[in-house]
Amino acid sequence: MSQQKIQITKIDLPYSTSHELFRHVEAQAWSILLDTSNNRLSDGRYDIIVHSPTFTYEFWATTGSGKSKVTTYNEHHSLPNVSTQTCPYTALSILQKAFDAKVIKDISDENETLSNLPFKLGAMGLFGYDVNTATDKIRDNSPTQYALPDIAVGFYEQSLIFDNYTGNIYHCSAVSNTDAWLAPFFRRLPKTPTSFQLMSSWSSNMSEKSYCAKLAEIDNYLRAGDCYQINFAQRFNASYYGSEWEAYRLLSSKNKAPFSAFIRLENAAVLSVSPERFLKVKNRHVETKPIKGTRKRDDDPNVDQALASELQASEKDRAENLMIVDLLRNDLSKHCKPFSVQVPSLFSLESYPAVHHLVTTVIGELKEEASPFELLKGAFPGGSITGAPKVRAMQIIQALEPDKRSIYCGSIGYVGIHGDMDTNICIRTVLAETATDGSKQMYCWAGGGIVLDSKADAEYQETFDKVARILPVFEQTLGNHTSKKSANKDSFS
Repeated sequence: MSQQKIQITKIDLPYSTSHELFRHVEAQAWSILLDTSNNRLSDGRYDIIVHSPTFTYEFWATTGSGKSKVTTYNEHHSLPNVSTQTCPYTALSILQKAFDAKVIKDISDENETLSNLPFKLGAMGLFGYDVNTATDKIRDNSPTQYALPDIAVGFYEQSLIFDNYTGNIYHCSAVSNTDAWLAPFFRRLPKTPTSFQLMSSWSSNMSEKSYCAKLAEIDNYLRAGDCYQINFAQRFNASYYGSEWEAYRLLSSKNKAPFSAFIRLENAAVLSVSPERFLKVKNRHVETKPIKGTRKRDDDPNVDQALASELQASEKDRAENLMIVDLLRNDLSKHCKPFSVQVPSLFSLESYPAVHHLVTTVIGELKEEASPFELLKGAFPGGSITGAPKVRAMQIIQALEPDKRSIYCGSIGYVGIHGDMDTNICIRTVLAETATDGSKQMYCWAGGGIVLDSKADAEYQETFDKVARILPVFEQTLGNHTSKKSANKDSFS
């Protein structure tokens, strides 16, 4: 394929939200929506929609190694050979260079609004937490527990970008004929969307007694000096019926999270309403915003404010946050210029529908020779959801948690054609999978950082606070065949 220049065109479509647009392609495998929910905590101006990738890269981590697959959907797009044993981040860097070589990236003749649009074209997808079993040599006792690949990234030559501030829709493309790609957005859809329904109540992989026993083991590790913080999570699952997209829309309406995303693959969908940014790169400037420290929201404004003030004043939560900030400063320094890593904002309060969080901002400048994928490799998975020291914390997590994390605590995002990157950390995230027999299961995780002065009952309750706008929201859809009950800790004891 000869080189093509990026064309950015404002198009007229009768839709007032990115959700209305995405509904036209949500059923297609490899369709992705990156959704800011118009949340100003993330400068939530632009939502991004892609479908029909030019080629895809999938990676499955296995004990001591890994396997990968590259699928090409465009016969005119030749690709370099990538060994199935190549480090996945190296493989993605190689594929990205091949993709970039087909595109003329100069858009200097465009106006400022168009040149500042995020992504435009490039790589977009997901990185599951369990990639660490290949890259960090973490033991993997169940390599085939989920259908979702550990990495699934598509390379896209076209996108739609929805401007939440103006309602404008921009089509970005590096192909000459765009009619087929745009056609789905012009077709008429049924007025009534496919419904979603939970078919069973949520079940946890741990009782409260079992959870507290695990925390006692973590306390032993902490006192022995293995770690000074370990992130520990429980997993919930339920059967469901119907549309994963409608389930996402329901979640989105209740959460309005700034780093939300929906990804459709062949046998799985990921529904993320994450409040946490992992890594952002813009003009070689790097930013990460770890969350550590949580309090539930309250309907009484006075109580709610008291909870927020308590969080901001908590020595324990500030200490936990600072531990992870130090870890992330070290992670960023692997691929950032010397002395460029700084902390411009420490312990800021950010409030979401379900919880208050303490959020810190860490910045740096990417080295000239480093790629965004190398930066991702050096910091993945995010320190805010592992503990510290990171590798030992991950080993203990793998030993104590009954099930693998899959997409939970992984990352969703993009690496664009101009070297820009934005990724989330997949907390407040649901994995929906369809088995070969047609049965459907949803999985959702919640956890927290455990330190020496953690109280087991408070940590257990915090896991439910974090999914207070997920589990109960879905349980409201339960059919008459089973009793409805609130998804709180008493339901799982």
